Amino acid sequence: MNDVAVPRRAGSVQGLVLLLPISMTVATVVLFTASVALMTERFRAIAHADYLVQLVITIPAIGILLFAPLAGWLTDAIGRRRILVGSMLAYAVFGCAPYFLENIYAILLTRCALGVCVSAVVTASTTMISDYFKGRARERWFAAQAAVSAISAVVLIWVGGRLGASLGWRGPFLAYAYSIVLAIAIWVLTWEPSEESPEELTANEDVSYTEFPLARMLGICIVTLGASITFYAVSTQNANALVTLGVHDPAEIGRLSAVATFGTVLGTAAFGVLGRLPTAGLLTLDFALLGLGFVLMAASGSAQVYTMSAVVQQFGCGLVLPTLLVWATRGLAFRIRGRAIGMWQAAFQVGQLLSGITITFLAAHSAGLLAAFSTLGVACLGAAVVSGLAAFTLLRRSGRARASI
Repeated sequence: MNDVAVPRRAGSVQGLVLLLPISMTVATVVLFTASVALMTERFRAIAHADYLVQLVITIPAIGILLFAPLAGWLTDAIGRRRILVGSMLAYAVFGCAPYFLENIYAILLTRCALGVCVSAVVTASTTMISDYFKGRARERWFAAQAAVSAISAVVLIWVGGRLGASLGWRGPFLAYAYSIVLAIAIWVLTWEPSEESPEELTANEDVSYTEFPLARMLGICIVTLGASITFYAVSTQNANALVTLGVHDPAEIGRLSAVATFGTVLGTAAFGVLGRLPTAGLLTLDFALLGLGFVLMAASGSAQVYTMSAVVQQFGCGLVLPTLLVWATRGLAFRIRGRAIGMWQAAFQVGQLLSGITITFLAAHSAGLLAAFSTLGVACLGAAVVSGLAAFTLLRRSGRARASI
């Protein structure tokens, strides 16, 4: 008898191992939270040392932004698993390289290369999740990405602090070697997804787009850009806001920041239930929570009230990320999925870059950081109203279509 090949089905093991690479994006920034002062002191003799050290931290985002669309194309053309494993190994090399370097400009080059690696890692891993899982299962794994991102931020800040305390400013760079362990796990536990046959593609109700839907993706990316600015606002400005409210103890700032971050985990858990809502309805809820959280944060008179308000905002963050990612990937055929996710990742990264600039601008032209949060809150509530009107319009059209049958 001839053996019949049984297609492999992904399960929890594959889902979990593909979730972990999302932490590599977070690691590019948060590993240095506790050692920025040490690095600045080391390069104090160099002109514009403060600016250059900040650039060391942020320049990977430029690499991510520039390479993410190409990473998506390569993922479709060469294969998801090859790109993922190769870029994770390169991530370890470029990530650890500054530990052995003395020239800050050489360090900047390796950090930019690290951003290129991250764009490939996140695009390929997210695409593989989209390939392996369908429907509600896919949406749950996308939601879990936001939770892993939030939790890994807390863990990596602690790891970076410990390495900085024991090994000096160089220490945090060694943490990037953990990607080697992840690469080995992915190589052992996953396989290259296969494209649907023409017959499967026709029969697959999960596929609505066989050609790249450029206009649709541009619209999604515009919404993603705005949501990303709000997504990173608290994580990048939380310490400054707490100082404004009278909290100066680093340990207390860390504790309150961890409490706020827990809201993201709650939001992603809630997406498991709320994800059944139409996209326009979900976006209405997402932006309403983001806006309410920002407004309450701006009006808070104490660190405790601020933190509880930040939990509301972070709850909205935990919902909006999987909402946007599910929206961007829904209905895409295998051969265009990587390009779409790469394009979406680029838009999300632009938002990360613009987040700090936007808040700094708003704070400078208003009554400070908390007032800037209030402005963002009003903008989010406006977006919620627009999304609500879109949801209502779509609901009416759907009702008329059913009535005409």
